[in-house]
Amino acid sequence: MPFELALRYATPLTPIADLDEVLREFLRLVGYLPEGEEGRGSEGPVAQSLAYRLVHDCFLRDTARPWYVEELTAVLRTSKPTVYRHINKLKALDLLEEVGGAADGKGRKGYRLRYGNLARAWDFTEANAQNALRRYRETVNHLQTLIEKRASEPATKVVPSPRVVRGAGAR
Repeated sequence: MPFELALRYATPLTPIADLDEVLREFLRLVGYLPEGEEGRGSEGPVAQSLAYRLVHDCFLRDTARPWYVEELTAVLRTSKPTVYRHINKLKALDLLEEVGGAADGKGRKGYRLRYGNLARAWDFTEANAQNALRRYRETVNHLQTLIEKRASEPATKVVPSPRVVRGAGAR
């Protein structure tokens, strides 16, 4: 699964004491929730959106508890494909981990916050972001080397290619 994180320069949300407000803004900043006003067309306020409720009402309600897709579809009153779409977004942020459910005899997968702790889960997200930025840096350094190499080579005169006229009556 590819790692995806929106990076935006933002003031820390530490002065805000309301958990819901901080969570909404944080999820927007990292790219999980869409940008925009609180009212979002037919979906209504962000706090009532399925994406927000999945995080707030499920994964943060009991951070160590594994949630199974069947449970999430019942709690959120939606379809399995919709739940998986949002789970995959959270997995792309590297915030969720898969937990085996062999204890129930079905072998199904459950999902929870990595290590059952948001701060520890974020450590993985940060490490992935640092690795991605390091790889960008390597590419930028390589590009700079190529630019400098081209600048130090003797300039070659660009000769326009002759224009080829095709077909009868062409001008």
